[in-house]
Amino acid sequence: MKKQWVLLVIAVLFSITAVQAQGGGGGQRMSPEERTKATMEKMEALKMDDATKAKVEVIITDFNNTSQKEMTAIREAGGDREEMMAKRKELSDARDAKLKEVLTQEQMKQWKDDIEPSMRPQRGGGQGGGGGK
Repeated sequence: MKKQWVLLVIAVLFSITAVQAQGGGGGQRMSPEERTKATMEKMEALKMDDATKAKVEVIITDFNNTSQKEMTAIREAGGDREEMMAKRKELSDARDAKLKEVLTQEQMKQWKDDIEPSMRPQRGGGQGGGGGK
């Protein structure tokens, strides 16, 4: 009986450790303000003047706030992944159109090639990608 309890305790401790090592299970979403700050830090590479930086920050803040509201609404309405992806693309395209009016061609290219891809959430490897329907 004592051995069974010891094994049970070891199994529980192992399970807790495994969950903690994976980031606690659910993870925490960044707030729109945190995402804006992170984006603006990455955009330092564009070497924008202060006026352009202020305009870009307004565009990014608006995108992040709108995106969060829309994604929350879709989740609450029981929307699916495809619906969320379509909405996110629509919002991203609108954001990029606004950025194109403010940034130079070279800055916009750097945004599309380097900065924007680094802002997408990274998926952990081996988390069961599914694939086939």
